[in-house]
Amino acid sequence: MSTVAVTGGTGTLGRKVVSALERAGHDVVVTSRSTSSVRDGVETVRVDYRSSAGLAAAFDGADAVVHCATDFTGFRGGEVALGRQVLTAARRAGCEHLVYVSIVGVDRIPLPYYRSKHATERLVEDSGVPWTILRATQFHELAIRLLSGLTRPPLVLVPDLRLQPVAATEVGARLAALATARPAGRAPDMGGPEITTVADLARRYLAAAGRRRRVRTVRLFGSVYAGYRAGHHLTPENAVGTITFQDHLDAHVRSSR
Repeated sequence: MSTVAVTGGTGTLGRKVVSALERAGHDVVVTSRSTSSVRDGVETVRVDYRSSAGLAAAFDGADAVVHCATDFTGFRGGEVALGRQVLTAARRAGCEHLVYVSIVGVDRIPLPYYRSKHATERLVEDSGVPWTILRATQFHELAIRLLSGLTRPPLVLVPDLRLQPVAATEVGARLAALATARPAGRAPDMGGPEITTVADLARRYLAAAGRRRRVRTVRLFGSVYAGYRAGHHLTPENAVGTITFQDHLDAHVRSSR
């Protein structure tokens, strides 16, 4: 069995990666900005992602690193600076495999965060560290957070767009499998089992939450939304996820009512 370090291992996706690695019998080292632990028996190392020194120590002895930590802010270089520190630490530690999780459409939708994810992909490719990159569609959890805000008013206005949400549990399992295999370069994209509209997801969410709202679609404009309308964030040919959005609602929304 191997030893795998997971950055952002206490986050939504990182926890799923750690759990999958544990189930397969691998040793796991979790790096996190916080001190909260994932579960008993898993080492959680609090690190400052602005410095590669502490990261290199955490990565020492790891056969692979799964890079799940992210930076939405853009402060001090954001995602790109974070990726650079992780890669520097992986090289110093002599790590033989780095797995980076990205997003379907980062190279075709001019959203600032997507651009930073794409730039980080290029850093990984040019780093000299053997690598694997997995692009996934939006998580069910992200769709829920979006919908929880959009559905507060009596009239729910949602963008006239489609989504292909995927379970973070399944993406985590895929990342764990990739990390314990040979470096694969660009792995096939990973999407959820169904493509549907945001309006449909909103109606399902409201029904699961036991709330009545009218839902109306709004057409948006600009280059970012043109990319979304063109479906660049979707991967119908890689709809390999099996947990549907309705499955997620049944498990996490109805159970909390």
